[in-house]
Amino acid sequence: MGKGNDFQYDNSSYIGEKNGDLPSKEVTTDSSTTSVTASDPEKSSAGPQTPGAGHLTRADRWRIIKNVVAISFSFMCLFTAFQSMSNLQSSINSEAGLGTKSLATIYVALIVSCMFLPSLVIKKLTCKWAMVVCTFCYSLYMLAQFYPRSYTMIPAAIILGFGAAPMWSAKCTYLTQVGKIYAEIIEDASEPIIVKFFGIFFLLFQSSQIWGNLISSMVLNPGQGAGVEPPSEESLSICGINYCPGAESAGGSAVNNTNLERPDEVRIYTLAGIFLGLAVLSSVLISILVDSLDRYGEKERSNNQGEKSPLQLLLATFVHLKKPYQILIVPLTLWSGFEQGFITADFTKAYVSCAWGIHRVGLVMITYGVCDAICSFSFGFVIKRIGRVPIFVFGALINYGVIISFIHWMPRPDESHVFFLLAAAWGIADAVWQTQINAFYGVIFPHTSEAAFSNYRLWESLGFAISFIYSDMLCVDVKIYILLVVLTLGMIGYLTIEVLERKRCKTLSITKE
Repeated sequence: MGKGNDFQYDNSSYIGEKNGDLPSKEVTTDSSTTSVTASDPEKSSAGPQTPGAGHLTRADRWRIIKNVVAISFSFMCLFTAFQSMSNLQSSINSEAGLGTKSLATIYVALIVSCMFLPSLVIKKLTCKWAMVVCTFCYSLYMLAQFYPRSYTMIPAAIILGFGAAPMWSAKCTYLTQVGKIYAEIIEDASEPIIVKFFGIFFLLFQSSQIWGNLISSMVLNPGQGAGVEPPSEESLSICGINYCPGAESAGGSAVNNTNLERPDEVRIYTLAGIFLGLAVLSSVLISILVDSLDRYGEKERSNNQGEKSPLQLLLATFVHLKKPYQILIVPLTLWSGFEQGFITADFTKAYVSCAWGIHRVGLVMITYGVCDAICSFSFGFVIKRIGRVPIFVFGALINYGVIISFIHWMPRPDESHVFFLLAAAWGIADAVWQTQINAFYGVIFPHTSEAAFSNYRLWESLGFAISFIYSDMLCVDVKIYILLVVLTLGMIGYLTIEVLERKRCKTLSITKE
């Protein structure tokens, strides 16, 4: 799934949709947005605002911390399994493109789920049990890996996609509510506490790329002296930009590339068993260790909330497309899904698996995950010093550079360092898109954040889905040129918004004078 991030940025030069209004400060993730309004200090400061908090004591601080850590560790276990298994789908389930088709199905189902299910599921099950049930949906996808057929993988992918949006929304709601309660207990402002709780969550969540890929690399490694022959020059010729789906198994004069052969069933079953165990453990830990929000007045709050119904949110999402800024930011939002889809499905198979072996995918993707996590955290500090535009341009230039490398570099096992360098660079650029696009939505749409972030999830998920749908249909060279077009259109749209906002600010300053 797409990675959630919660970074806050103040940009006084942005007016948003209404001149003179104070923008909301957003704590955002890929599935939910929690708004703390700057113009209402009572909502962001300690006081008897949150139902259920009055009877709590300072001793409950540790109980709340326990809940935050338990949720964070559970999601780390879950995505240790899911993200690593996703990275391998195009390689281990390549027959008829089943692996990438299942990933495309997940994101198509996620689009539908984002529109209709989160509020309904949370109201029926409450936040805690919504997380328990929805995390279990991921277990079904791991279970399908034992017998990967279209009639097992596709239904499991649909269930996972439907469960993903309510799960993320429930997690965000839970952390936000306990953050407010904790702030009241220690008599402090709620906003920095909520940010700290989300920071704890993503510190553990982002590490899942390391543990999952390390597990997959160790399990799938054939070991020394296993009789694995180095690939021939002829077999390497179909890799990289020359790779086309099915080239390794087509009849006639097709090259036989043994690197792309599915690992033996014992290794696949071992890997699937470990990941299934981690996914189930995630559900069990939440059910046992996490307190229900009823303890903090969830039922009373749910009665007081003025949330949009699923139909209202759907209509608001599409009405939001009338806004010029929303139209301009759509290509860059699509790019976020396209670039993650490419690194997950195409880079792992056409470059790493084809030239260096399936068992190396985990090691290379660890580098990607580490760089992504470190930069996601660091950019929050960097942007305060240099501003937003240089960060966006920096991310685009890195992607352009890596894409040019994809075009000209022919992957070879004796140039292993290049795999890691390209993965690291793509991870740095991905950190730009995951943190900055998310934050940018909060800045330019401060008064319609719910519909805006619904559009964010919609278009990013659509980018994922399209990328995975055509993954088994197009050759890598075509996909790379598509990436260039989408990135270029995205940056044009983004820079247009920046120019329009600067002009508006100048006009307003002249008017005030």
